[in-house]
Amino acid sequence: MDVMMGHAGMAATAVRYLRSVGAPTTAAPLAGDPAAALPRPALRAVREDERAPLDPAEFRSVLGHFASGVTIITSPGEPGPAGFACQSFASLSLDPPLVAFMVARTSTTWPRIARAGVFCVNILGAGQGELCRAFAVSGGDKFAGVSYGPAPATGSPRLAEVPAWIDCTIQAVHTGGDHLIVVGRVDALGTDRAAAESGPLLFHRGAFGHFGP
Repeated sequence: MDVMMGHAGMAATAVRYLRSVGAPTTAAPLAGDPAAALPRPALRAVREDERAPLDPAEFRSVLGHFASGVTIITSPGEPGPAGFACQSFASLSLDPPLVAFMVARTSTTWPRIARAGVFCVNILGAGQGELCRAFAVSGGDKFAGVSYGPAPATGSPRLAEVPAWIDCTIQAVHTGGDHLIVVGRVDALGTDRAAAESGPLLFHRGAFGHFGP
């Protein structure tokens, strides 16, 4: 959904951003967690002879059968707020409260979010397909004509009339192939009961949908 920019060094750039704002680049291990003692795997590029013999179009088509919700990830920034449409979002942990989203390493929006160190997940409702499309393109002022206010903990844009929102501080960033896995610590969250009555915006096989009777 976002136009890509460079590959090598993207993860390192994200880590530098996080360190510059005093945010940890990995989650602190939980007490008694046996995985905490395991050695961290070395990061390296995937060689051509290691790539799975998959056709990218078939890969997208098959995975497109998995229906998902749709969000817009927003963050304060300079010269203005940043945001992009994101399907790859999930709840990660209840204690501590963590969520995660995935973003292309080459996203032009991600560096701005990384610099801010915070973000807000805006969960879209059934009637917000056009809003999603506006944030799915690259370039231009995505916030033009969009009503929003500051989320209470981080000041990230909280879009008007979304069914739910989750205000977060970046906790960790991990590499995942051609994407980054961004973990956020939840600082505040809430719902709009009136907006939630329409149900969620869903994405399935390249098209928007919604729950119906």
